[in-house]
Amino acid sequence: MANVAVIGAQWGDEGKGKIVDWLSERADVVVRFQGGHNAGHTLVIGDKTFKLSLLPSGVVRPGKLSVLGNGVVVDPWALLAEIDKVRALGVDVSPANLRVADNAALILPLHGELDRLREEASGAAKIGTTGRGIGPAYEDKVGRRAIRVCDLFDAKALDDKIARLLAHHNALRRGLGAPEIDRKALFAALAEIAPKLRPYAEQVSARLNELRRAGIRILFEGAQGTMLDVDHGTYPYVTSSNTVAGAAAIGSGLGPRAIGYVLGITKAYTTRVGNGPFPTEQDNAVGERLGTRGHEFGTVTGRKRRCGWFDAVMVRQAVRTGGIDGIALTKLDVLDGFEELAIGVGYGLAGKRIEHLPASAAEQAALEPVYERFPGWSESTRGARSWAHLPAQAIKYIRRIEELIGAPVALLSTSPERDDTILVTDPFAD
Repeated sequence: MANVAVIGAQWGDEGKGKIVDWLSERADVVVRFQGGHNAGHTLVIGDKTFKLSLLPSGVVRPGKLSVLGNGVVVDPWALLAEIDKVRALGVDVSPANLRVADNAALILPLHGELDRLREEASGAAKIGTTGRGIGPAYEDKVGRRAIRVCDLFDAKALDDKIARLLAHHNALRRGLGAPEIDRKALFAALAEIAPKLRPYAEQVSARLNELRRAGIRILFEGAQGTMLDVDHGTYPYVTSSNTVAGAAAIGSGLGPRAIGYVLGITKAYTTRVGNGPFPTEQDNAVGERLGTRGHEFGTVTGRKRRCGWFDAVMVRQAVRTGGIDGIALTKLDVLDGFEELAIGVGYGLAGKRIEHLPASAAEQAALEPVYERFPGWSESTRGARSWAHLPAQAIKYIRRIEELIGAPVALLSTSPERDDTILVTDPFAD
C-alpha cells in the first residue's frame, strides 16, 4: 500500500482536516510535517466538532499513532493545552499514541510577541499573520539559534542556548521599543514545562523508518496551502515554511520515496485569509453568499475569509509544484442554488493573457481574471455519497475542473460530516 501526503492546493482552509480524518481510517500513522499552531483543522464527527491547531487530525481515531515531525514548530504550552481540550471531548491522547520529534524547534512566548510587534509596526504593509510566532520561530531555526525539544532536557545546554537566543531577540526588541526578555524567567518557564513534554519526545524519523519498512501505512498531513508556500506561494503574503509535498519527506525525516501518492485538497471555489493577491475574489454579493453558505471564518483566528470563484490557473500551478496525483474537491454543496458559476481559466496582465501565476508581487496584484461561465444547479448535493446522487450539471462542473487543472478528482466531499464523502480513487492503493 502507498503512503499518502495530503497538501492544500489553494491558500489553506481547503478542508484538509476532514479529508485526513477520513483517510486515517485506512492509515496506521498520521504525521504533521510543517507549520505550527496557526493551522486550523475542523473535524465534525457525529455531534462533536473538533478544532485542531497542532495535533494531527488522526488523533481523534482510536488505535492510530499521531506524530509531530521535525518540520513542525512546536509551542509546548499550546500543545499541552490542546491535548487537554481534546481529552475533555473524550479522546484519549497520551505518549502511547502521540510522539513529538525531539529535533523540532520550539515556539516561545517571545516569538509571538515579536510577530505582533512587527505587524503593528508595519501598518498598512502588514502581511496578516496569526501573530502566534510561527515566522519568528522558523527564522531562529534557520538562523541556528532555535531552542529545540531535545534542549529542554539538558539544563546547562538550555541556559547557554537561551543566552545566545536573547542576544539576538533583545536587540530586536530594543529597536522596536519593547522591554527585554528576562533570561532567568524564560529558563524557569522552560524548566517547568520540560518534564510535561518529555514523555512525548522521540527521534521520530527512526520510528517512522521502522514502521515504513514494516509496511505500516503512513499519512502525511500538511498545513496551510501550496499558494502559501514560502518559495512557491504569493510571496511575501505566505507562511514561513514549505507547504508542498516535498516538505513531507524533509519534515518527517524520511526520504522522498516514502511518499507514494500526493492528494491535493481544493474547495469547489476559492478562499483566502489575510492580505495578498486574490485574482478571482468576489468582493460583492457573490462573495458574501459563498462566505455565508460555507461558514468561512478562520478556525484559529475567527477572521472572515475572502471568497471568490474557483481559480483553475492557480490550482494547476499547485498540481505542478506540489506533485499532486489527484485532488479531493470539498464544499461542492456551497455552490448549490447558484444560477451561474464561473471558473478562472487565465489572467490578463498588461494587455496579454497568461496561463500562470507570476512570481512578482506587483504583477500578481495587477492580474485580471479571465472567466469561463457555467449554468449552476438547483438540486442539493449536500450529503451525497455517490455520483448517482449528484446533479448532471454539478458533474459537468467537476469534469471541467479536472480538465483545467490536469488532475483527476480522487475524493469528493459534500458536507463537513465524516461519511459524506465519495471515493473515486483510493490514494492508498498501489
